[in-house]
Amino acid sequence: MTQWERLQQLDTVYSQRAFDLYNRDEFPMEVRHYLAHWIEGQDWERASRDSSQAAFLFQVLLENLDNQFSRFAQERDSFLLQRNFRRYKQNFQKYQEEPYTLANIIHWFLVKEREILNDAELAQQVSTLKCVSVSIHVCVCLFVCLFKNMIHCFIWQVMEHSIRCLEEQQDEFDFKYQTHLMDCEAKKMQAEGLQKMLNALDKCRKNFLSDISTMLDAADVLRSVLIDEELVDWKWRQQKSCIGAPDDTSLEHLEKWFTQIIECMFQLQKFLQKLDELVGKMTYENDPIPVRKPPLKSRVDTLLTNLIKSSFVVETQPSMPQGRGSLVLRTNVQFSVKVRLLYKVSELNHVMKVTVSVNKFRKFNVLGTLSKALNMAESMNGGMVADFRHLTLKDQKVGGGGKGINDLSLSVTEELHRIIFQTQFDYQGLSVPLETFSLPVVVISNSSQQQSAWASVLWFNMLCSDPENVKFFETSPAATWPQFGEMLSWQFLSCGKRGLDNDQLETLAIKLFGKQQSYDNCKISWTKFSKENLPDTNFSLWVWLDGILTLVKLYLSDLWSDGSIMGFVSKGKERLLLKKKQNGTFLLRFSESIKDGGITFSWVQYANDGTPSVQTVKPFTSTDLKQIALPDILCNFRMMIAENIPVNPLCYLYPNTPKDQAFGKYYSEKTGENPYLKYLKTKLVFVSKE
Repeated sequence: MTQWERLQQLDTVYSQRAFDLYNRDEFPMEVRHYLAHWIEGQDWERASRDSSQAAFLFQVLLENLDNQFSRFAQERDSFLLQRNFRRYKQNFQKYQEEPYTLANIIHWFLVKEREILNDAELAQQVSTLKCVSVSIHVCVCLFVCLFKNMIHCFIWQVMEHSIRCLEEQQDEFDFKYQTHLMDCEAKKMQAEGLQKMLNALDKCRKNFLSDISTMLDAADVLRSVLIDEELVDWKWRQQKSCIGAPDDTSLEHLEKWFTQIIECMFQLQKFLQKLDELVGKMTYENDPIPVRKPPLKSRVDTLLTNLIKSSFVVETQPSMPQGRGSLVLRTNVQFSVKVRLLYKVSELNHVMKVTVSVNKFRKFNVLGTLSKALNMAESMNGGMVADFRHLTLKDQKVGGGGKGINDLSLSVTEELHRIIFQTQFDYQGLSVPLETFSLPVVVISNSSQQQSAWASVLWFNMLCSDPENVKFFETSPAATWPQFGEMLSWQFLSCGKRGLDNDQLETLAIKLFGKQQSYDNCKISWTKFSKENLPDTNFSLWVWLDGILTLVKLYLSDLWSDGSIMGFVSKGKERLLLKKKQNGTFLLRFSESIKDGGITFSWVQYANDGTPSVQTVKPFTSTDLKQIALPDILCNFRMMIAENIPVNPLCYLYPNTPKDQAFGKYYSEKTGENPYLKYLKTKLVFVSKE
């Protein structure tokens, strides 16, 4: 479909704009319509600069007008069109001496048509966005795409052409002006014409400067969206993902957007440099370039500097290969971290070396390869990446037990540190020092501190979106129950591929705050989470939860993932649930009294008179589950009833799933006997007395 055909299919508002565009004498709409395919197949932009090409296209245009006139002569009811095309050919004859002027006119009309089509496409996309619910990500994608199209159309097709015309117009004026100075007799006659040319040149320069200002306004809006919204949102998603949130932390779109807008800014920078060349050749009184160009250049440089500084990010936060999670580092143990420049510059003529250091909150030596080049070899998608894989922190002992300048009221696992990355960006005359920081890390010296350190990482990244706040734990805020519950759910999702459901969260909320209508306004403090012991125990809430998480991760991940474990349910609710079910119905829940994590099962059984009772076994710990997997315990568990007859009382997993149907796929015993087995089979079985 030709561009002209697309114009005719637009809504009324935009088709009217096309109609108004051709409501002038320079280029008749009828000629555009009947010669549409031929017109769009020619390089009018080149012809506007190449006199021979312009002369050739001019002659072909006249021939096409004659051919179209002949077609009308053979058709009925085409008398007016015959007359019009004869008049159009006569009018075009005035460009016989300057055919490039006509080429420039036709090129201008085609560019304006494309602008109308782009505006119509934007309106259609915006209308679509209003009809559906879309994320800010989609809006930015649209904005960047439209801006890129705007840049492509405006800069490459219009501005480049404009600056060539400006240069040619200036050269022509300069030539005629110099001729005027040498020809005294013609001075008076030429003065008026020269003044008109100078006025036209001045207007052209002003329009060009205004166009650049318009582009900078659009770029500044996009910069604000990218840096203040999209990049901030990505950093918050990355921060949450470090503590288990299933958020997308891909940098693909941000890298694409930053690269496109920065490339466009460098192109504008080249146009401004071209203006310097024009002024160097010729200037005049009240020339707008010397006055308006410096602030425009300053805006370009400021935008570029801001964009490039913001494009230097930590892609993968510091972590140890065998660590609990990101952001907990142990002295003398290697860790890795990756940084990325979101501007994929392909013509960089120097090596960008990234250096690593650590803040001075506590004294460390950083060992390993402390300087790496940003390169595309270490990236899956060809980005500018420096991947540090073998770094180590070594504690520098100082007076006061190594605490340095830290507040002695904080424990080592409440100290926060940041890894610093620095490099230098030099490109096309722009020099920008770059610096980025990791999220705050906790540095420990012994594996026994791991549990407390991870608690600090969880608490900070749950509540604080300011990564510069390394003194967060000096006045740590409380967490609301929705924040806290969501964070706990992420931990179970990370360990067992399933988060906490509403019933499980409500059980925990009741344990912490008592029975209430709503828990949205309930808060839990850092001290209550990690330091104070739970009632009637010698361990904190976090120690209890962490023991359960470890148990799930090491021994129960499949059962937790498929929903077989109810997990968090109070003893009172457990009895209410089971007493309504058939004999032998059981459920699995976590122990509330074991520090390092325990799981137990309870079942309902009925006396001869039909009275239900709920029985519970002693919780199984990691020591037990190392020997026998929980599905095998459930399969082979026995109760010794009267006359020491062993009976398995477990029949149905709550609410009513037969035990073997629920756990059969996890049983370790295989069906069938081995004919070569020389010994009687044995198995470990948990047995309880009634």
